[in-house]
Amino acid sequence: MDHANHVRLRPAELTPDTLEGATIYGPNDEKIGSVDHMHGSGKVVIDVGGFLGIGAKPVAVAANELDFMRDEDGDVHAVTSWTKDQLKAMPEHRD
Repeated sequence: MDHANHVRLRPAELTPDTLEGATIYGPNDEKIGSVDHMHGSGKVVIDVGGFLGIGAKPVAVAANELDFMRDEDGDVHAVTSWTKDQLKAMPEHRD
């Protein structure tokens, strides 16, 4: 997927309704997880690994460490330089 023409989200758009369910892409456009929910002010909980949400590990990262955007169809997703293995190595998030 070429993200160059996708529209970056404005800070005011970084809301739970907008971000929940967004796919997270890592290096080489690999799907590495999805946004489960927002936690507190500025934290995003990403489900990493698993299949259809089963067995996924939730990890929390700062929202500003992800580049959120909309594609041509209006779908929200994010790009990061982290790999799936790097996210899996982070501490598990517990609400």
